[in-house]
Amino acid sequence: MKSLFVAAALAALFLAPAALAQDAPKPDAKAEAKADPAIPPATVSVTNHSGRFGGVAIDYVATTGETYLTDKDGKPTAAIFSTSYVKAGKPDPNRPVTFLFNGGPGSGSVWLHMGAFGPKRVVVPSDAKDDAAPPYPIVDNPMSLLDVTDIVFIDPVGTGFSKALGKTEPKEFWGLTADARSVAQFIRIWLRENGRWNSPKYLGGESYGTTRSATVVNQLEGAYNDVSLNGIILISTILDFGAQADVQGNEMSYVVTLPSMAATAWYHNKLADRPATVEPFVQQAREFAAGEYASALLKGNRLKDPERAAVRAKLARFTGLSETFLDHADLRVTTGRFYKELLRDRGLTVGRLDSRYTGVDYDSAGEQPDNDPSFYGIDGAYTAAINAYVRGDLKLKMDREYVTIGPVGPWDWRLGGDRDLDAYLNVTPYIAKAMRENSSLRVFVGQGWYDFATPFFGAEYALSRTGVPADRISFHYYDAGHMMYVRDADLAKLSTDIRAFIRAGAK
Repeated sequence: MKSLFVAAALAALFLAPAALAQDAPKPDAKAEAKADPAIPPATVSVTNHSGRFGGVAIDYVATTGETYLTDKDGKPTAAIFSTSYVKAGKPDPNRPVTFLFNGGPGSGSVWLHMGAFGPKRVVVPSDAKDDAAPPYPIVDNPMSLLDVTDIVFIDPVGTGFSKALGKTEPKEFWGLTADARSVAQFIRIWLRENGRWNSPKYLGGESYGTTRSATVVNQLEGAYNDVSLNGIILISTILDFGAQADVQGNEMSYVVTLPSMAATAWYHNKLADRPATVEPFVQQAREFAAGEYASALLKGNRLKDPERAAVRAKLARFTGLSETFLDHADLRVTTGRFYKELLRDRGLTVGRLDSRYTGVDYDSAGEQPDNDPSFYGIDGAYTAAINAYVRGDLKLKMDREYVTIGPVGPWDWRLGGDRDLDAYLNVTPYIAKAMRENSSLRVFVGQGWYDFATPFFGAEYALSRTGVPADRISFHYYDAGHMMYVRDADLAKLSTDIRAFIRAGAK
C-alpha cells in the first residue's frame, strides 16, 4: 500500500469498483455501478495507529472495508471485505506483504486476525477452558507480525462482510477453483492499487485456508501472468482429502489420525507407561502407524492371529483404549468414536479442533459427542471481538453482521473438471508445481499435536510425496490443537517461528 499520508485519496481508491487484473473495465463501469440502486458504493474506513510488535515500535495505517470485483464488462460481482495493516511513512520496496485467510470453507479471517497476527487480539483461557460470557478482553498484540511484514486479512464471499453483488449468485464463488479465482483477483487488485507488485509476497491460511493457499497459488503462479510468491504459510494443514476421507474402505484415514490419538491419550494421562514428554511418544506412534499398523490394515480380513493380537496390544498402548473396544472396532477407530470413548470413564468427551478441551454430553452412553467443546469454548469471544473491534477502533460503519462461520454451499469440490484429479482430491500438487517452477518459494507448516480436524501426520504425509521439494519445507509443532495460538506460549512460538521464516526470505 502507498504511504497513505492522505487518507482521503486511499479511500477513493477503494470506493471505485476495482476491475479484474486481466480485463480492463469499460470507461463507464464506475458510472454503471453507481447507477445500479442495488449496488451501493463500497464501504471503507481508514485509520492511523501505532503499536509495538516483535519489540519494534511501528506506526501503521489500517484500511478495512470492501473491494469490488468486476466481470469482463466492468460490472461489480462481489464485495470482498478485507483489513489491511500497512506500515506508515515512505514505502520500503523490500518490505513484504502477507495475505492471510481462514478456512471452513465458510470461515471468516477473524481467527487469525483476532487470535494470532492482528495488532489487537481477544484473550481466551490458555488452558483449554471455556471462554464463558462477555466482556472479553481485547488487548494489544505484541505478537503481530507487523514489524516484518504488512498484513492483509481477506474474507472470501459468504464470510465476514463479503457478499455477491447485483444479480450474481453467491454460489458462483463457492467451490475450490471459483473461490481461489476470486481471492487471486482480489490480491491482484490490491497489489495494483497499492503499488506493491514488486514487493516480497507471502500467502497463508489456516485449515481449509491451507487448501485455499494451494488453489490460490495455482491461480497466481499457474499461468503466464504470474504473481510470484516468496513463501506460503500453512497453519493446521489439509491438502490430501483422499487420504483423510473417513469412509469405509479407506485405511489411510486410520493411519494419519493414530499419532494424534497417541498425543491425546498422553495429554489426558490415559497411558500405562506415560513418558515424560509427548514428542518421543508421538514419534513411536508415527513409526507404528506407517509400519506395522498400516501393514495390518492393508491385509484386511486376511490378518490372522497372533499378528492381530500383537497389533491390537500396541494399538491399545498408543490410543489409551481397551483391547476389547479395539477388537470390536476391528482395529479401526473413527475419530468420532475416539472423542467419546477415551474419557468415557470420567464422563467426558474430548475436542475435535483441540483435544485438550473436554466437554460433558447429555449422557455418556452415546457413540459420538454432542458437540465440539474446543469450538464452543472459544466462538463467543471471537465473534464479539471482531464486531466490537472493527466498529470501534477501526471505525467501520457496516449495516450487517460479521459472519464468522457461514453456510457456503453446496461447495464445488471439483478441480477444474480433470477427472483424475476429481477422483482423488489432493491439492498438494499445486504447491509442488509452484515450488518446482519458483526456486525461491518456501513453505512453512505449523501443526498442533492435539488437532483432529487437520492431523499433523496427514500434513506430513501429503508434503512428503514425490515431486515436493522437501528441502524448502519447514515443519513446526505446538502444544495445542487446530488454533494453537489460543495457548499463550504457542502464540509466542508461532509468531517467532513465522517471523524467522519471513526474515529468512529477505534478499
